[in-house]
Amino acid sequence: MSSSTAHLAALGRAELTLLFRNRTNLFTVVFMPGMLTLAFQPALKSFGQSAAGDAMGPSLMAMSFGIVLVMALYSALPGVYAARREELFLKRMRTGEVSDLVILAGSALPMVLMALAQCVALAVGISVVADVPVPEAPHLAVLGVLLGVVMMAALAALTSTLARTAESAQVVVLPGMIVLLAGSGLFLPLDALPGALEEICRFLPLTPVADLIRAGWSGEATGTGTARQALTALAWTGAGLLALRRWFRWEPRV
Repeated sequence: MSSSTAHLAALGRAELTLLFRNRTNLFTVVFMPGMLTLAFQPALKSFGQSAAGDAMGPSLMAMSFGIVLVMALYSALPGVYAARREELFLKRMRTGEVSDLVILAGSALPMVLMALAQCVALAVGISVVADVPVPEAPHLAVLGVLLGVVMMAALAALTSTLARTAESAQVVVLPGMIVLLAGSGLFLPLDALPGALEEICRFLPLTPVADLIRAGWSGEATGTGTARQALTALAWTGAGLLALRRWFRWEPRV
């Protein structure tokens, strides 16, 4: 355990150094989530949401955290994995004593920590600026964020297998980003969609995460609903990890 922790910390430090040298990724991870939160805040009001903090607050928090998870993890990590694969870094690391899980987690560690820090900063900032009350069920919000972090990191690593280079990874992630952001109820309430489309969107990966975060702030959660949301998020996370173990590419594509 101590050896794995040391390897994880070393990989994380190295990736953090490389992140600060990559201005595009740094901008995407650090600044883009906050900018998109400010840009899309009026979208909530346009669909009948009240401007009062206690009414719009849960939706605003879910939207903000969802944007962080997509922009800081899903959109940025595939390029990191693709670049390390093309540099043969991943292949060389596998020849040593470091486990596959530690290699993948170490590459994602800086962005995961930044995403968590941004969620905390956005929660505090939105609470102060928009006068949003404290969460009624904070354990649900924490559960949603943690499941979302693991899920988005796993899906990002899996998406990287479709990219030949780090540059092409920026294109490969676009369909997934559109589906995750547009179909998870972050900007548009799902009950405003046609019946069949609404049911499909309720089972998208990020939808249960957003529902858990929203329920954490509003406190309007039932045992059955919370269990269904948690199980759906766990199912997506488990499926992503299993698919990652089966199909992740450790060597450059030919």
